[in-house]
Amino acid sequence: MIRKFRVCFYLRSYKTKEGKSPILVRLYLNGERMILGSAGFNVEEKQWDKSKGRVKGRTSEANKVNEALERIELDLMHLYRRYEFSDTLSLDFIKALYLGKSSDSDSFFKFFDDFLTKLKEEVGISRSQASYTKYDVIRRRFATFLKERFGRSDLRMGELSYKYISDFEHYCLTAIKLKQNTTMRIMRNLKTVILRAQKMGLLKNDPFLNFKIRFEKTDRGFLSDEEIAKLMNHRFSVKRLEQVRDIFVFSCFTGLAYIDLVQLSKEHIVKIDGREWIMKNRQKTDVPSSVLLLDVAKQILNKYKEQMADDPHGRLLPVCSNQKMNAYLKEIADLCGIEKRLSCHLARHTFATLALSKGVSVESVSRMLGHTNIQTTQIYARIVNKKIESDMLSLSSKLDFVLAAL
Repeated sequence: MIRKFRVCFYLRSYKTKEGKSPILVRLYLNGERMILGSAGFNVEEKQWDKSKGRVKGRTSEANKVNEALERIELDLMHLYRRYEFSDTLSLDFIKALYLGKSSDSDSFFKFFDDFLTKLKEEVGISRSQASYTKYDVIRRRFATFLKERFGRSDLRMGELSYKYISDFEHYCLTAIKLKQNTTMRIMRNLKTVILRAQKMGLLKNDPFLNFKIRFEKTDRGFLSDEEIAKLMNHRFSVKRLEQVRDIFVFSCFTGLAYIDLVQLSKEHIVKIDGREWIMKNRQKTDVPSSVLLLDVAKQILNKYKEQMADDPHGRLLPVCSNQKMNAYLKEIADLCGIEKRLSCHLARHTFATLALSKGVSVESVSRMLGHTNIQTTQIYARIVNKKIESDMLSLSSKLDFVLAAL
C-alpha cells in the first residue's frame, strides 16, 4: 500500500497582544489531515511566506525559526519512515509518538522523573540534597530546551540521539549563556541519567557516542599571604562586614565550603590528644574531612561564642545567606583594595594553596578538603608552582646588585 505523508506549517488567525500569529503544524496522511499543535513560535503575518511555509528573510531570528521548523519536519518524516509499513500507522499514532504520549515506559521524561524520585528518597542516606537539586535543574533545563527549540514536551527513548545532545549543549552555551565548564558538568550529569536508561535496557543506542565532554583547564584563584593580612588587619566601621570578613577568613584557615560553614556545630569540634579538630562530612559529597583547628580559626569561634550560645541548632558561626555573603564580600574587597572576586570558593582555594605552599602533602590536603579524588586536589599544585615562580621572580629582582658586581 502506497502512503502519502506531508507536514505543513501555517499561521493561526488568532493574534497575540504583540500582533503576532502562532505557527501551527498540520499533518497529512492519505487525504486525512490533523493539527499537531503549535510549533512554539509567533511571527507577524507580513513576515510569513504561505507558499513555502517559512519565515521570510535571512535575519538571525528568521533563520532560527526556519531551522526549528526544518527540524520538526525532519523528526516527523523520520517517524513516518520508521512506521511507514506498519498496520498501526495513523495520524493519531504519529502525533502520540511525536508528543511522547505513546507509552509511559517509552517516555524519556517519565524515566527522568522516576530517576529523580528514587534520588530524592536517598537524600540523607547515600545522597545529598545538592545531588538531587543538580539533576532536577538539568531535567527542567532540558524540558525548556525541548519546548523552545522543537515545540516538544517529551521524547521517546528511541528518539534520543546525538543531535539532541549536541543541540542541548549549544542551547546551554548560547541561550542560557552558561560557561564552558558549567555546561560540561550539565552534560556529564545528563550522560549519567542516560547511562542508567541504557543499563536498564530502555535505550539501545548511545546518544553520547560521538560527544566529547571538554573541560577547559582553569587555574583557581587564591589570596596571597599579603592579601589575607590586609583582610585580617582592616578595621570595619560596619558590624555586618566585620562578621562576613571573619567567616571568610575562617574558611581560608579551615577550607570549609559555604554550606559546611552554615552547618558547623559543636558536635563537629573533636578533641584528640589535647588538640581540637573539625571533623565533618562534606554536605556536597558526604566525604569525611578532618582539619586541625588553627589559632586563627579558634579566635574567630571564640569571638562569636557568646552570640551563638543560644542557637537552637548549636551552630557556631553567624553565617548569612550565600547571596548576601557574596554581596558583602564584594564590598569588603573594595574597602581592602583587593581586586580579586572574593567568595567562599576562593577562601577554600586559598586554604588549599596555603597548605600546599607551606609543605603540607597533597594527600593530607585532599583529606582536609574532603575530596573524593586526589586528582581534584592536584589541580592546586599548578597554583602553588605559579606562586613559587612569582616568589622567585620577586627574589630575582632583589638580586640585581649581585649581577652588577660580576
